[in-house]
Amino acid sequence: MRNTQHTKTLLTILALATFPGFLGAGEATEIEGYKWIRELGGIEEYLLEGNGLTVLLMEDHSAPVATFMVTYLVGSRNEVTGSTGSTHLLEHLMFKGTEKFNKAKGTDPTRLMQNVGALINATTWYDRTNYYANLPNDHLEMVIEIEADRMRNLLLRDEDRQPEMTVVRNEFERGENDPVRALLKEIYQAAFVAHPYHHSTIGWRSDIEKVSIEKLREFYNTFYWPNNATVSVIGDFQKEEILGMIMKYYGRIPSSPHPIPVMYTEEPEQKGPRRVTLKRNGQLGVVSIAHKIPEGLHEDTFALSVLERILSSGKNSRFYKLLTDKGLAVDVFLWNFPFHDPGLFAPFVFMTPGTTHESVEEIVLKEYENIKSNGVTEEEVDRAISQILADTAYARDGSFSIASVLNETISMGDWTFYLRYPEEVAKVTPADVQRVVETYLVEDHSTTGYFIPVIPGGGSPAEAAPQQFSPESSALFYRRPGLSEIDRLTGTAVSKSSKAESGSTSKNQESSYSAAVVKNKIHGIEVLSLKTGVKDVVTISGSFPAGDVFSPKHNSAIADLTGNMLDKGTAQKGKFELAEQLEKVGASLSFSVSSHLLGISGQCLRKDLPLLIDLLAEQLREPAFDPEELEKLKKQRTGELKQLLEDPNYLASDLLGRLVFPKDHPNNQPSVEEVIEDIKSVSVDDLRAFHKSTYGPDSMILAAVGDLDAKELQTSIRQAFKNWTGGANIPSYEPAGRRNPGHEETVYMSDKPSVSVRLAMASGLRKTDDDYLDLMMGTYILGGNFAARLMQTVRDEEGLTYGIGSRMSDDLYSDGLWRISATFAPQLLEKGLASTHRELKRWYEEGITEEELAAKKTTLIGSYKVRLATTGGLAGRILSFVQMGRPVSYLDQYPKDLQAIRLEDVNSAIQRYLNPDDMITVMAGSVEQEGEKESGE
Repeated sequence: MRNTQHTKTLLTILALATFPGFLGAGEATEIEGYKWIRELGGIEEYLLEGNGLTVLLMEDHSAPVATFMVTYLVGSRNEVTGSTGSTHLLEHLMFKGTEKFNKAKGTDPTRLMQNVGALINATTWYDRTNYYANLPNDHLEMVIEIEADRMRNLLLRDEDRQPEMTVVRNEFERGENDPVRALLKEIYQAAFVAHPYHHSTIGWRSDIEKVSIEKLREFYNTFYWPNNATVSVIGDFQKEEILGMIMKYYGRIPSSPHPIPVMYTEEPEQKGPRRVTLKRNGQLGVVSIAHKIPEGLHEDTFALSVLERILSSGKNSRFYKLLTDKGLAVDVFLWNFPFHDPGLFAPFVFMTPGTTHESVEEIVLKEYENIKSNGVTEEEVDRAISQILADTAYARDGSFSIASVLNETISMGDWTFYLRYPEEVAKVTPADVQRVVETYLVEDHSTTGYFIPVIPGGGSPAEAAPQQFSPESSALFYRRPGLSEIDRLTGTAVSKSSKAESGSTSKNQESSYSAAVVKNKIHGIEVLSLKTGVKDVVTISGSFPAGDVFSPKHNSAIADLTGNMLDKGTAQKGKFELAEQLEKVGASLSFSVSSHLLGISGQCLRKDLPLLIDLLAEQLREPAFDPEELEKLKKQRTGELKQLLEDPNYLASDLLGRLVFPKDHPNNQPSVEEVIEDIKSVSVDDLRAFHKSTYGPDSMILAAVGDLDAKELQTSIRQAFKNWTGGANIPSYEPAGRRNPGHEETVYMSDKPSVSVRLAMASGLRKTDDDYLDLMMGTYILGGNFAARLMQTVRDEEGLTYGIGSRMSDDLYSDGLWRISATFAPQLLEKGLASTHRELKRWYEEGITEEELAAKKTTLIGSYKVRLATTGGLAGRILSFVQMGRPVSYLDQYPKDLQAIRLEDVNSAIQRYLNPDDMITVMAGSVEQEGEKESGE
């Protein structure tokens, strides 16, 4: 029987605890100049009567933070041949400024927003383009003015388009580095013949290069109007005040002088199966079978969401049992996103070595036929619904998460889908799931794609672990890989988060985070808990020393395999029973292994926190280390490692560690090939011995944040971890010194049109050292965000790269790495390196300015506050500070330390710890080898 009471409980949690008023519409509120439309789930909708702008407001006073987002109903579905990618290129140009806000006047909108700590970005996808800022609430008016101004006053100059075209082209090239994304693009091109979903959001390379500024201006003047936009404001604000600001800046803009064009092309019915094959350099085979499904607002979307979970979510999912658990796949990802128009339902199966494409395809199709004949069980449907409803609650943890999901439902055509979704999902029955499989997963409406990897230099395909394709989760039902303007560069963002020194204080928030943290020592475990204003969500983060450095010298893989075996069964429960306990309540619990630590991450609803703690203790204390499960894991890990051999970013960073640090240093990691060899010889006896010698509560830290009761948490931990003893201590290390100064090395790779570049040296600093913050601040000024020097010059002015940045690694236990990371097209590599060296040398010789320091202090302090507005951000920051040996009060002291940084100390640290002449350079990608260019001419 279905667990209807459990479903009702979850719905009540969502309806009453998260959004008061969800069960009914609110009362009309009259605001001059606005037409009140409706109120549902705590979200009010207004229409700005003078121009048709839609406004959505949701107040949340749990943190002094807000998200402002503008969604335009224009995406790549509005493009035609010759202008593909225009929506996305225009999104980039929206950051180039207006007459009022531009770099020449010192009012560059990116600098203005980032300098107050705003986390800003923009994304483009098939049905929409959005621009957002997640920021301290006292700067909302500035963001509203900037967004309103660029809605109609964009400069749109060809001198801006030209360098930005090469930036976007490098973004295109970076995407081409990933064979799985290339396969997805091929599948869409084959599946959609008439409909513009046929082409990807980034567009065709030739269109990116050749589209004129006149065409882009025409596109802008067609779609960027208030009556084609929705403004969403979520967070800590007063309604009357924010509506006044919106009226002040948006009210002066007229509605469009013409009707917004409607995209009316419909995809004709597909009359037979289609197939595509992509052969290119790679290590993994991939199979995808895509079927046409209806538009997102169709009533069958809910049953398809449940089907997605049944097939691919968790260890009890059907594809996990049929493919992953049997050693045929490293992972299965299911592409199922509700769009404005009919889309695709497509599993991507990443195959293990020795698995054939044909066998995987047969298994997937047979399972579809099995469901058509035999249906799915009540238990499976209940579990899927519980997961979705729990994910709904998690996706409401923080203003940005809420705004992100609203953004997608707006583009689908009805923002109230966001609120209806959990209620409608809860009504799905096994018969509904069986019906949608019968209706949509039919052969004549399918497009099958094979990615067949080819060994560089020729030879037979090498079947191995796939490119992990798991799009960033913007919220519960919409996990998507949109194209972002202010890209979060791999390794360029320095982690900063929490309470700032200025700005309004939320009426429901403590003035001090640290004062509200409850700290206890339980069975040797340092437990820190913090109750926040979020409703019903709890996040845990933890760690203890059991990382790679503790592996025996004869085998580097033992620590990693031990950590990855924790969820594969215990002395009391098999892995499927463990997974079932979590999946049926929508909770998550995972482990990760880093150089020094075993990391712990979990999330659950408040009522399930005792269960989560019990399962955590059971997996840490009593792992089964079953020999059969170990063999499966070894095969999967081998596949995952082989996949890294096709990632230029990884190969560049991996080689860099061995060049910069001596052999016994923790940042000098063995190569992928060495680890694969070590995996082969690992036995369960090795894992048991490692577990016995290393695992235990000594030095364990556990932080829990959210809607919790500290005493109840302590009781659960006290019971679950009783009589557990043991543990390890972090070893000490000598500083790396300077090795291979000025050395340059290239990793030559075929079929990689974007070259990954690293310039680096040992910093000589740990995160706890006195000079760390000084050098970190200088590094952030050089390349920490979009408004930093490297992005402003090498990308923004010269158009040589999509992404470049600098960062310091945050090593706690040994001196770390200082590096610049960038990507360049092969033909721009020489220019890109020259510009990078020029800016590095100027920064080193001239230092930073007082103005830059003041701006970046505000940036880092503001973003610190913003990042602490979620349970995950707070739990992670508490854990990080305690790992550093800081008291809990450092939550409040950290921004003060940032504010106290002095100009002379920053410039002194740059000179003391770095030298551009000593930098080691590593490049990975399709770099022209010596003599290659000449021989090809």
